[in-house]
This record gives sequence, C-alpha cells and structure tokens, in this order.
Amino acid sequence: MSDRNKGILLLLLSAFGFSLMAAFVKLSGDVPTIQKTFFRNIVSAFIAFGFVRYHKERLFGKKENQKLLLLRSSLGAVGIVLFFYAIDHLVLSDADMLNKLSPFLTIIFSAIFLRERTRVFQVVAIIIAFIGTLFIIKPAFSFDTIPYLAGVFSAIFAAGAYTVLRVLGSREKFYTVVFYFSFFTTVVLLPFVIGFYEPMSVKQWIYLLSAGVFATVGQFGITIAYRFAPAREISIFFYSTVVYSAMISIFLFGQIPDVLSVIGYIIIFAASFYMFLKNNQAAKRQEA
Repeated sequence: MSDRNKGILLLLLSAFGFSLMAAFVKLSGDVPTIQKTFFRNIVSAFIAFGFVRYHKERLFGKKENQKLLLLRSSLGAVGIVLFFYAIDHLVLSDADMLNKLSPFLTIIFSAIFLRERTRVFQVVAIIIAFIGTLFIIKPAFSFDTIPYLAGVFSAIFAAGAYTVLRVLGSREKFYTVVFYFSFFTTVVLLPFVIGFYEPMSVKQWIYLLSAGVFATVGQFGITIAYRFAPAREISIFFYSTVVYSAMISIFLFGQIPDVLSVIGYIIIFAASFYMFLKNNQAAKRQEA
C-alpha cells in the first residue's frame, strides 16, 4: 500500500474516531459540558502518557517550547468546551460541520501570525465556506443562535490551536503535545468538576470514557496520517466526519438536518474540495 493510501485510511479512521467521540458525548445526556470535557481529556492523558513513557520522551516537552505548548493547550481547551456545548444543543452534523471551519480559519491565522502567504483561491474558498456557515446557522439574533455561535467559536479556537501546532510540529513529538494538552485541560477543569459535580449513572460513565478513547483514536490517527502524506493531498477525506455524524444523527438520535443545513454542508464541502484541488495543482507546478 502506498504512503498516500495509508494516510487516507488513517484519516478516515481518525474521522470515524472523532465522530464516535461526539456521539458518545451526546449520548451521555444532561451531564454538564465541563464535566464531559474533563472525562474526555483525562482518558486521552492516560493513553498519551503511555506513549510518552514508552518512547522515553519528556512528558512536558522542552523548556524553550513551554509558551507555545501552553498557548496551544489553552486555545484547544476553550475550543473543545465550546464544541461539546454545541454538540449538546445542536443536530450532531450541524455542530460537526461548524467545527470543520477550522481549516479555513487556520489559513487566516497563519497569514496574520506566521506571515504565511495567502493565495487568491484560499480567500475565495474562505468566503464560500462562510456563506455555507450562514445556511447552517440561519441567523435570527435569538437565544437559539447561541449554540451555533459556540460551534463557530469552537472552530476559531481550534484554528488558533492548529496554527500554534504548525510551529510546534517540528519541535515536539505528537504524543508529547497530546499529553500536554490533555493534562493541562484536565488540571484546569478539575476545580470546576469538583465544585459542580453531577452524579452519573454507570451508562454515562461508560459513554464518557468511550468518548475519551475514541477522541484519542481520532487525535493519533490524524497526526500519523499527515506523516504519510501532505495535508494538501489527503485533508479532504477528513470531511467524512460529517457523513458519519449525519448518519449517527439520523439513526441514533432521530435528528434529521433541515434542507438549509444540508445546503450549508454542500457549500462548505465544495469550498474545501476546491481548495484541495488548487493546492494539488500548485504543488504539481512547483515539482515540475
């Protein structure tokens, strides 16, 4: 099997992992969002801890990278709390697609903070994706809009975290970054969980621990996938999460996205596919 196909398979596995994570979070019911986030991250922290110790790496990274690791972890923590809030209050596929705005926002942040060149086709793709977002949100300026805004802001904070990861990528091992983020989020949320803890049934415990396991599958899958092939060649396959989430929404929760949301999905996917094709064309021209 070629490295590219390995990358695609790992990305599909990662997407499936993240979709199941979201499904288990939603299945856990009326547990506070902070509590859900805590359990998702404590499981990831234990699994990542095993990887770091096995490879005999530093648990908390190098001294010179502490500011970046803290920034990545802070942005990621806020992003995941907002994403879980959106999952609890929206159709699962709506929450997932809004979170998938992060690749477009990463382009903007990379241009602003990393001085990376932004191309015309990327700007066009960002504008198209934003239009698609409006179809999903259907702005009405009421309290019903808040979960949608949480979904958008989850993408903004995730994009900030991914922008920092672009700098950290060559400086720290992926399992060190995952452990640092998971441990940081667990420690920060612990006082809130203790102060506002809601008792959980055995079923809810199983759901949230499962969410943590599948979140780790998703995290490791996407990280390893991009070691086999460049993001520009395979990133489009990560949007399979929306297909998984839509099927889970329909068959597990009986939630059917409305017509406008489906149009929004198609527009955002089209923007991503357009950017995927243009990135590959640009890469071929550079290689020629």
